[in-house]
Amino acid sequence: MTATATPTASTGAAAATDQPMTHRQVMEALSGLLLGLFVAVLSSTVVSNALPRILTDLHGGQSAYTWVITATLLTLTASTPIWGKLSDLASKKLLLQIALVIYIASSALAGFSQNTGQLIACRALQGIGAGGVTALAQICLAAMVPPRERGRYSGYFGAVFALATIGGPLIGGVIVDTSWLGWRWCFYVGIPFALAAILVLQRTLKLPVVRRKVRIDYLGALVITGAVSLLMIWITLAGKNYAWLSWQTAAMVGGGLLLGALAVVVERRAAEPIIPPHLFRHRTVTLSALASVLVGIGMYGATTFLSQYFQLARDKSPTVAGLMTLPMILGLAVSSTVAGRLITKYGKWKAYLVAGTLLLAVGFALLGTARADTAYGLLSVYMAITGIGLGLTMQNLVLAVQNTVPRAELGAASSVVTFFRTMGGAMGVSALGALMNNRVGHYLAENLAAAHVPAGGALGGGIPDLHKLPAPLVPLVTDAFGHGVGVVFLVAAPFALLAFFTVLFIRETVLRTAQD
Repeated sequence: MTATATPTASTGAAAATDQPMTHRQVMEALSGLLLGLFVAVLSSTVVSNALPRILTDLHGGQSAYTWVITATLLTLTASTPIWGKLSDLASKKLLLQIALVIYIASSALAGFSQNTGQLIACRALQGIGAGGVTALAQICLAAMVPPRERGRYSGYFGAVFALATIGGPLIGGVIVDTSWLGWRWCFYVGIPFALAAILVLQRTLKLPVVRRKVRIDYLGALVITGAVSLLMIWITLAGKNYAWLSWQTAAMVGGGLLLGALAVVVERRAAEPIIPPHLFRHRTVTLSALASVLVGIGMYGATTFLSQYFQLARDKSPTVAGLMTLPMILGLAVSSTVAGRLITKYGKWKAYLVAGTLLLAVGFALLGTARADTAYGLLSVYMAITGIGLGLTMQNLVLAVQNTVPRAELGAASSVVTFFRTMGGAMGVSALGALMNNRVGHYLAENLAAAHVPAGGALGGGIPDLHKLPAPLVPLVTDAFGHGVGVVFLVAAPFALLAFFTVLFIRETVLRTAQD
C-alpha cells in the first residue's frame, strides 16, 4: 500500500527553493536554531550538578538520580525519528516551534514537582520537546545550506553544544547555591531562551513547505518506542530489583527484541515509515548509526557522572563542580569549530571521525584511572582529550549521513543518527548508573570494613550529603565514589574504541557543493 505524494508548494515556497539563502539570512535563522539547541541541551545538563541537592530535598536515591537523566533520554530517543519523519512531510519551522512549546510547558511543570515520581514524569515530557529541537535544528540547517558549506555551520552547533554543556552545570550550580532561588529555577531558567527562539525563528526561518497527502506510521512509532523502553527499563532495574538472570530479565529482553523485530517488519511495510529501512542500504548510514550508539554511551556518561565525581568524590559545590569540567568543554568547543571550518575548506571529513573516536577512547581510558585524590592537573588533560574527541565526532557523523542521502530524506536520515546516539546514551547512562551504584556500594563496604565501622545505614540508600555525614565517614564515602566513577569510565572506553574501528570502514565521499 503506497501513499500518494502530490507536492503543492506555494509560489513563494518554490521561489525559496530556487533562491539559496544568503550568508546573512543563514546566520539570522541560525541564531534562532542555536537558541533552541541551547535550551534543548540545557534541559539535560542544568540538572547534573544540581541533582544531588534536588534528590536530597525530594528524598530520592541513586536509582532516582539515574532515572531523572534517563527519562529525558528515553523520550528524546523514541521521539527523534518521529520528529525527523514529520519534518519530511510538514513545515519544519512549525514543528520546531511546537517542540519548543512542549519544552516550555514541561519545564514549568518540572519546577513544581513535589516528589521524584512527578519530576521523572515531567522530565520524560521534556525529552519529547528536546528531541524535536535537537533533531529539527540540524534538519533545518541541512535544508538551508549545501553539504560543503554545512561544515562551518555545524561547527557553531558544536560550540553551542559545548556552551550549553558547560553553562548548564554552572547555571544549575549557581542556582542551587543561591538561597533565594532554589533548585526549582533549574527548570524555569531555560523558558526565556525558548520563548526567544520561537520569536526569532518566526521572523528569520523561511523554508519551503511542500504539502502532500501522508500516512503517519503510528504503529511503527509505537513498537519502536516499546522496544527501546523495555530494554531501558531492564538495564536500569536489573541487578537491583531482580537478578540479571531471572524471569524478569527474560521477559523484558525477550519482549524488547521481539518488538524490535516487529518494528523491522512494520517499517518495511509502512507507506511512510518512521525509520525507512532502505536508508540502511547506504553503508555510511549503517556504520554512522552504529558509531553513534557507541559514541552516545560515552558522551552522556561523561557529562552525567563527572558531576557526581566532583561533588561526591572531591566534595565540591555544584558551582565549582561545573567549573572543574571546563577543560572537557573547551576541548569540545574548540575542536568542533576548527574541524567545521577545515571541513568546509577542504571537503574532507573522515580523518576527523577517525581521530575523534580514537581520542575519545584514550580520554575515557585515562579518566578510568581517576580516584578521589587524583591531581586535578592530570584530570584536566584527560578531560581535554575526551572533549576534543567528542567535538571531532558528534556533528561529523550527522554530516557524513546528510552527504549520503537525497534531500527529500534529510529529515529521516539526520534523525536516525541522533536517534541511535541518544539511544546509546540512554542505555549507557542506565547501565553505567547501575554499575556505578553497584561499585560504590562494594567499595564503600570494603572501606567501612577496613576502618572497622558498622556498615548499616551508612548512606541510608540515597545520595549522600557529605556535610551531614559524621567526619570519619566522609573520606570513606569520597574514596568509594572516586573509585566507582573511575570504573564507569574504564568500562566506557572499549565502546569508544569500537566506534573507532567502525568509522574506519566508512567510505569517504567529498562533500557536495550544492543542494540536490
